[in-house]
Amino acid sequence: MSINDWFERRRLVRKGRACDKTRLKTPRDTLQGRLECSGVARWLIPLAFLGLLILGVAWGHPPQIREHLTLAIIVFVSALMLLELDCPEIWRSNSKLLLVLGASWFNLAVIKGIFVDAPPQSESAMSQMYFLCPYTFAPFLITLLLGTRAGLFCVLQVSILASILIPSFTFPGPAPMIDRNFTFLLVSLLSGFTAVYFTRNVRNRSDLIRAGFAVGALNLLCAVALGLVAGKNWMVLGWQAVYGIGVGFGTALIVSAILPLVERAFQITTTISWLELADLNHPLLQQMTMEAPGTYHHSLLVANLAEAGAKAIGLDPTACRVMAYFHDVGKMIKPEYFTENIPPGANPHENLSPNMSALIIIAHVKEGVDLALKYGLKRRVMEAIQQHHGDSVVAYFHQRALQQQEDARIGGKIMNMREEDVPEVSEESFRYPGPRPQSKEVALLMLADSVEATSRSLEKPTPQRIEDMVNEIVEHKVADHQFDESHLTLNELRAAAEAMALTVKNMMHSRIAYAKKDKTSASKHIQPAARGPGAGPASSVAA
Repeated sequence: MSINDWFERRRLVRKGRACDKTRLKTPRDTLQGRLECSGVARWLIPLAFLGLLILGVAWGHPPQIREHLTLAIIVFVSALMLLELDCPEIWRSNSKLLLVLGASWFNLAVIKGIFVDAPPQSESAMSQMYFLCPYTFAPFLITLLLGTRAGLFCVLQVSILASILIPSFTFPGPAPMIDRNFTFLLVSLLSGFTAVYFTRNVRNRSDLIRAGFAVGALNLLCAVALGLVAGKNWMVLGWQAVYGIGVGFGTALIVSAILPLVERAFQITTTISWLELADLNHPLLQQMTMEAPGTYHHSLLVANLAEAGAKAIGLDPTACRVMAYFHDVGKMIKPEYFTENIPPGANPHENLSPNMSALIIIAHVKEGVDLALKYGLKRRVMEAIQQHHGDSVVAYFHQRALQQQEDARIGGKIMNMREEDVPEVSEESFRYPGPRPQSKEVALLMLADSVEATSRSLEKPTPQRIEDMVNEIVEHKVADHQFDESHLTLNELRAAAEAMALTVKNMMHSRIAYAKKDKTSASKHIQPAARGPGAGPASSVAA
């Protein structure tokens, strides 16, 4: 939009002739989306990191700068090759690549600054400074945001480059039994691996604090072991242990504090955030229970199906569950037009044309995105709302429109009307705006939504009929190319469909019909109790 168009739009908004809301675009259609996939930007980011790395090597003018610079460049190029081979999804995403290299560079800059700005005065002081370095900042942060593989990549890159960047100091006295840079590399690698190990399954912020304590305990063991090998006195060992525990715990606290900011800046949702969103006391979900209770119940069932499918193929089940909770929030705007909220005998679509009914049904996607923006939901939740129908057809009203068209043609023949006077039914008018699912999670959500909706109309739901229904839905979605952009393989689709079919069977299993007591026949078995001469009121007992 040009500047003139922007001012013209603002003028129309002030006059009430235009709406100030803008439609949420798909990432590929925005400047951010184009930068995300730009090949030029993908190479500018590593080059910028390399330039900062060269400045880091030159910072403080260490001796043998050429050797250090050559080693740093070789390690960095090798690290990029490893990243492309082991984490191709990060290499293809410029924002994730920027996050990984930016966190690593910040970690290296802090370590370099500690040694340059506060050079050690003795061998013991230098060994203590090893445990003052926050080796685990980048591994903690990247493991939480991007997973274990990216975290391990940060461990290797930060540890090796930091051992090259730290200055070499000489002190009087006998040479150390273990090379200083090797000691630094060893402590850094062990701390980083421990951080990744204890952070890989973090589900709440207290788990992150426990991971910080684990890193501190590892630093304590390293301090004692290396101190004993080098013959340090107990005072030095004590300070090394205190520094190691404090830095490990403090790094975890800092990462926990900045995690929400980094999530928002890079549009990444962690397991911690998914669990927070899974709280059914969210204001939007509470509003749904009051205004669209049928849709709320439908969303809970879809969440169960999506979670089962996610577990079957190794996706994040909590993410799929949260997406299912919010995928139909747009129905709250006109809940009375959706089947699950329509009471028996009151169908508002009977008085509407199929085109108008389809417009109302399709609009719940746009209304849902607007509500998600209003309540500040995560980007991935908004994408699930926008994509969970893809560009599929509202089949019921499309068939109804085709039937009305056929009836009009038959009636036109009786009335001697021309066939071209009967308006054509355009399938595009009955399609959702899309886009199609762009991730595996949203593809599972689409499948779960269709399975749950179709299972409501299934007569006599036997296990075989349920399996046939799920397979038919999968075949229809595949034929309609709804999963083409989700990267969901056929094997994964089959496994997810089987898990959903099993879940539907469990939800719709038959129960034993309890026999009702016949009052007439039961009364025959009630006999009056025997009375004695001085007995009280008569009492009855059932046989």
